[in-house]
Amino acid sequence: MTAFTLDDLERIVADRASASPTESYTAKLLADGPARAAKKLGEEAVEAVIAAVQRDRAGLVAEAADVVYHLLVTLRGAGIPVHEVMRELERRTVQSGLAEKAARGQ
Repeated sequence: MTAFTLDDLERIVADRASASPTESYTAKLLADGPARAAKKLGEEAVEAVIAAVQRDRAGLVAEAADVVYHLLVTLRGAGIPVHEVMRELERRTVQSGLAEKAARGQ
């Protein structure tokens, strides 16, 4: 198992976001506002779904990494630190997913 964490990736995204868009893909994604990063996140999510449906394990691992990276870039663009997402996930573990979904009326 790796010691690399979402916090590590968030720090890298933050560092690269402050670079010039001509030198950093992360900065380039964020240069035009959050829409570009969000669009790329959606594209990567679709590619992950396709890999999952095709049972392409290596493809799914690669696409999942792209999804996580682009999610953190999108969160950065929206000014949302990853710890807020983790806090929400932690809050949801208090009850089962089915009970949580029922409480939301879905």
